Amino acid sequence: MKTKAIYLAAFLLMTVVATFGSDEPKKAGVAVIPVKGAEVFKVIYKSETPGRVKVFLYGADSEIVYAGAFNNTEGFILPLNFSKLSFGEYRLELIDGNGKSTEKIVYEPARSVVGNIRIARLASEQGKFLVTVRNAKNEKVTVRIFDGYNNLLHNEVKSVNGDFAQVYNVKNLTGACTFEVSDHVGTVKTVQF
Repeated sequence: MKTKAIYLAAFLLMTVVATFGSDEPKKAGVAVIPVKGAEVFKVIYKSETPGRVKVFLYGADSEIVYAGAFNNTEGFILPLNFSKLSFGEYRLELIDGNGKSTEKIVYEPARSVVGNIRIARLASEQGKFLVTVRNAKNEKVTVRIFDGYNNLLHNEVKSVNGDFAQVYNVKNLTGACTFEVSDHVGTVKTVQF
């Protein structure tokens, strides 16, 4: 009888420890994602439990550039527009029930790929042109071809990652032709033949 009481007490103790003694800290996550071709960064926050979240954005000299708070939330997406800020490094700080977390944001000018674009007439074949793009990183490049009267003959958007080359055939065209190549930033390179 005494043994059964000891086993019962041990079992109840283990049940209480398993039920109440295994409090794991609640998890929360934050991610900062730049919006391609824009001066906007999206702050994405998600937590397992609702609570108050404070958001601070600090500039290079530790001055507060943005401050905000969210009450009783499990998550949010906060777009931060950097268009009126200087290029450089910023520090994002989130404070919630789990403590403080920081993320580094680097705001730099959008890089144009138009400087890496070459358009050339192929000497060996009549009416063929080569368009090349070097060192692009997930860029969208638009290629437009116009005739001598500025009528649009061809319009194409290419997703380029790395190096790209394509031959365009405009054999049936008589007279001048113009190639216009633009990138995601809006920079345009125009070559007339």
